[in-house]
Amino acid sequence: MDKFRGLTSKYKSQIVNGILVILNILVFVYFGFATYYYVDKVCSTTENCNMGWCSGYGFLVILMILIYGGLIYFQIIKRFFGQGIAKNCLDPIVGFVKNIFHTRYARIGALGLLLAAFVTYMVFETRGDRDRLRGFVAIAGILFFGFLFSKHPSQIKWRPIMMGITLQFIMGLFCIRWEVGRSIFECIGQKVSSFLSYGFSGARFVYGDYLVNAAVLAFAGLSVIYFVSCMVSVMYYLGAMQWILMKMGWVLQNILGTTVCESTIAAANMFLGQADAPLIIRPYVKKLTHSELHAVMTSGFASASGAVMAVFIGFGANPTYIITATVMAVSGSLAVSKLFYPETEESQTRSENIQIEKSTHTSMLDAATNGSILAINIVLRVIANLISFVSIVAFFDGILSFFGNLVGFEEVSLVFLIGKVLYPVAWAMGVPVQDCEKIGQILALKTVINTIYGYQVLGQAIQDGEENPDVALHPRSIAICTFALCSFANPPSLGILIGSLGSMAPDRVSAITSVAVRALFSGICVCFITASIAGIVMPESAFLQMSQEKVISNFTNIIP
Repeated sequence: MDKFRGLTSKYKSQIVNGILVILNILVFVYFGFATYYYVDKVCSTTENCNMGWCSGYGFLVILMILIYGGLIYFQIIKRFFGQGIAKNCLDPIVGFVKNIFHTRYARIGALGLLLAAFVTYMVFETRGDRDRLRGFVAIAGILFFGFLFSKHPSQIKWRPIMMGITLQFIMGLFCIRWEVGRSIFECIGQKVSSFLSYGFSGARFVYGDYLVNAAVLAFAGLSVIYFVSCMVSVMYYLGAMQWILMKMGWVLQNILGTTVCESTIAAANMFLGQADAPLIIRPYVKKLTHSELHAVMTSGFASASGAVMAVFIGFGANPTYIITATVMAVSGSLAVSKLFYPETEESQTRSENIQIEKSTHTSMLDAATNGSILAINIVLRVIANLISFVSIVAFFDGILSFFGNLVGFEEVSLVFLIGKVLYPVAWAMGVPVQDCEKIGQILALKTVINTIYGYQVLGQAIQDGEENPDVALHPRSIAICTFALCSFANPPSLGILIGSLGSMAPDRVSAITSVAVRALFSGICVCFITASIAGIVMPESAFLQMSQEKVISNFTNIIP
């Protein structure tokens, strides 16, 4: 046995390379059989020879191109030719562009041309439906509000703000307006729904069919968090998660001009929870400036993690809307954060000296086990916050109802009052007038209590509309509300994020708490901007088309 171990240790690299060669041969053999089956069986029996880009042979082709294209680039092109390409091609192009926009007048001129092109496009695009432009009222109002209550209004740097909003529009056009992009994200939404549905198999085994099929939140929707947390932990152990986040952070840093820590965390919040995402930069939390802390917290409030997406989808939210909103919130959170809290300090973290935290797990099994255990804390926090805050709101509703009854107002409640305040916000985002009050109340539920509760009420409203068309919400209202709800921007999350960051840097608790409330309002504003952009770029036909798709209306529909 010792001799065998010695041989395996001596020829470890050769053994690993041999296994990789065998695996690649098996992959190509399988691909060959799949190609033969597709040509011989599928094409011979159908007239159009459909590739099935989302679920058939075409999807396999896309996977092969992505995997082996990436391997060729990183293992051959970048390794052997990367420096030459950068020196002879990329650096001269970057230098040429910098020389063109070196002067202030050149930048102003380019911005003017871009703005003129955008205005021309929007005038042409909305020629049959000018009501879509109403979303600009919300965007302008939020930017003015942010400037008015900015921590350092005279120190605002407009590049990350303008570029962040522009990137949101570009992502909105690609994901929503462009038919190909919309199809891509619809496909991604279907894959995410299918992936999350596997989490219900374990829930049914542990809790039984009745509790899961009855859509009891603690036993159905929240159970998927264990499965997703387990998979994320495995990806983190393999290094895939860190690689993805660093690449996305690098892109955001170069486009928006933000620092590497805040850019990486903004990207991380698409996959991880607001309490978990900062863990990847744990050694640097104590070094972050006030503005960077604010950006980290804003991105946590402005997006929803992959684990909680299953709960949103289970209540009837269109998965395409959820994924699109999460992607758009990445750049939007950095833009709004730098508006509310501009950078006035020198950052102590640079891309050159940042090392992302590696997994401390000893094996893939250890990572999977610990990932599942970590989800216990997330689930318990969600349950505890839902119980306490729903009860608190009910308590205040009782007080308001008592005093309201004394003067003849029987329907007064906390949500009713906040819903009235958010009525004009819903209108400004592009919600049809007849639905503004209802959408305002749903947004109030999300803002006061919890996002999950907001989606639950929205899902019930969708179901009521299917049963009774007279009370049905307009597809545009449902879409805009889905975008606006997609975040953790509510009071319970405030305590969770403060506790998470405070545990990583106890000596910075005072700095964290000083920016927390401002970051919460920033996160709310990001969601409203994202929803407004969605209402602007999506034509009526797209709303109707996406609303007619089969959207999950309750938990039992996504349970295999």
